[in-house]
Amino acid sequence: MMDGGTGTSKDLTWENVGLAFSFIVLDAVFSRIFGLGVGSSLITAAVRCVLQLTLVALILQKVFETNNPWAVAGIAFLLNLMGTTETVVNKAKRRYDHMFPSVLLGMLGSTIPVSIIGIRFAMSVDPFWKPEQYIPVVGMLCGSTISGIVVAVSYVLKEIFENKDKVEMYLAFGASRFEACKPIATDALRLALTPNINQMSVLGIIAIPGMMTGAILGGSSVQQAARLQMVIMFMISSCTALSSIVTTIFALSVVVDNEHRVRTDRIENRPHAVYRARDWVGGKVVDGVKSVGMSVWKNVRGRKGNDDGGEGERERLLG
Repeated sequence: MMDGGTGTSKDLTWENVGLAFSFIVLDAVFSRIFGLGVGSSLITAAVRCVLQLTLVALILQKVFETNNPWAVAGIAFLLNLMGTTETVVNKAKRRYDHMFPSVLLGMLGSTIPVSIIGIRFAMSVDPFWKPEQYIPVVGMLCGSTISGIVVAVSYVLKEIFENKDKVEMYLAFGASRFEACKPIATDALRLALTPNINQMSVLGIIAIPGMMTGAILGGSSVQQAARLQMVIMFMISSCTALSSIVTTIFALSVVVDNEHRVRTDRIENRPHAVYRARDWVGGKVVDGVKSVGMSVWKNVRGRKGNDDGGEGERERLLG
């Protein structure tokens, strides 16, 4: 556990947040000047960040006050559920059948056991479900596993969809589906784990990680903050590996069935149904607005024409 320090930190206000937000505005201005096309995405993401963190702060404050293990379990499940939604709906360019439950199972099967064991024994927290300790750690684990899952699954689906001939050749020569897909799975897992390896290799020399920085700013000793960061990084790497392995196996078992056939028909290349529904509703709304606008314009022009005709008729009679 972290011991206390002598440092003090000043309470931040919304004026401080607004000042920091000006950095995002500056980036958006640069995007506009150089034609990068990411200015609106930056502003949208920053606004989402403010709203989401504000809502999370309100919820976590209540959970911390109640100190209820069931509330902590509910928040942990909610974080995994939202992480799964972000992965399947927003991050994945391609999807396979039943991807949502398999990703959810992969995240729950990695973040929950690793967080329990790591917090209870590596961080020496008893009980392990203390809200101020457990929830932030689970949140970090969920956020880190998303990138690993997306990289692994995206690579698997890309290779199966674009290079299925190689897999079918292995299958034709008598290989099982897992033997035929082993090179794809190996490369996918290597890509998924590479960012964590690179991150651990530069910690402390080039980069001061966020968890350690936060602990130091919160008043902990530098030694305790460094040890805490070590534990967190090892937990993150373990979660990323477990979740990537599980989701890769699920993906391969779906796109190559138990009869050893490559099923590219089970790979979805279109945008997610949520975005298709959004585009459909948006199109209907735009069409409706256009129809109403045209009707109003025709009525206005018709009324103006009638007024002009009546005026001309009166002039002809008077003339």
